[in-house]
Amino acid sequence: MSRFFTVLFFTLAAALPSFALAGSSEAGKPVLPTAEVSTFSNRVQQDLASRGVHVAIVARMGRDPKVLPRGVQYTHVSFWVYSQITRANGSTGRGYQVYNLYQDAGNKMRSNLVQDSPADFFAGAHRLDAGVIIPDVRLQKKLLKVIASPTYAALHNVKYSVLANPNTTQFQNCTEHTLDVVMASVYGTNNVSQIKANILAHFQPQKIQVGGLKRLLAPVASQALTTSDHDAMVATATFGSIAQFMRENKLASQVYRVTPDKVFRF
Repeated sequence: MSRFFTVLFFTLAAALPSFALAGSSEAGKPVLPTAEVSTFSNRVQQDLASRGVHVAIVARMGRDPKVLPRGVQYTHVSFWVYSQITRANGSTGRGYQVYNLYQDAGNKMRSNLVQDSPADFFAGAHRLDAGVIIPDVRLQKKLLKVIASPTYAALHNVKYSVLANPNTTQFQNCTEHTLDVVMASVYGTNNVSQIKANILAHFQPQKIQVGGLKRLLAPVASQALTTSDHDAMVATATFGSIAQFMRENKLASQVYRVTPDKVFRF
């Protein structure tokens, strides 16, 4: 009987939303060749700089898209801020600093706010494919103020869930933190209750299809897969749902995709 439950557990664990098992963690060694990652990260930086972007929302594909839930293309998002940077050789210059919320490698139920480089960001990519949202100029200015203020860190909830419900404060993932910062910037508030009320009123999260048995057993595979902050329907913030919200409310000047050989609109 114990062997039966062991087999059942691993069978169901393999069928769980696999984007939950990776994709929003700080990378160690690059998944792809280092030279390719470096070239691509520079391509994205140069594209943003050529457009005069001071802050953008950039997403990476941390898992094979074939195994992601319907409607989900990217597994990790961050803010890219044009900043004074120090290069590996000690020289200084202008470039993009990446502001992330990463799942903690040692404790999957917690997260950390981490600043890294574009190359570090794409070191965790399964495929060199970036989603980009450029906020309108007014929102960029507001975002810069919030990111540089104590509000950015104050909006961080260390309790991590891959499928965090953006309408609650129980857990948080990288996309929810991004959304919270956007809302704080739009409405000029650091009041979490007000931010969540605005999200509930104006933001439509991405529905995730998770069967009843999978949902029941998911926390057994990993506590970071909990859905205890959801009702009957599981829905979370994603790059796509944030892009849709920003488009509908005229908060984004451009939304597009970058691959190694092409830049095109969604």
